[in-house]
Amino acid sequence: MKLIIAIVQDKDAHVLGDEFVDANIRATRLSTTGGFLRAGNTTFLVGIEEERVEEALDIIRENCQSREQYTTLPMHLDTAMDSSMSFPIPVQVGGATVFVVPIESFFRF
Repeated sequence: MKLIIAIVQDKDAHVLGDEFVDANIRATRLSTTGGFLRAGNTTFLVGIEEERVEEALDIIRENCQSREQYTTLPMHLDTAMDSSMSFPIPVQVGGATVFVVPIESFFRF
């Protein structure tokens, strides 16, 4: 058994969840928040047989695409100044961060 931990952007979560259901892959969804953009993410926890790991990774790969988005980050011009200016900058968002870890035991009650 393996545990797949997939952190995906909220925009991709619904489609990915549907694809997991269609493939008969059980997944638990957790609402999470990213650190850099403080944007909503969804973390999927998937307990899966070792021979189906590649199938699950393919589903994630096909449904979680990265894209460019503009965001504004505060830029302080002078540390003595209280005001800050914001400039839009392009950042890559989306895609998926995936961890595959071995499971010593797996129980379903």
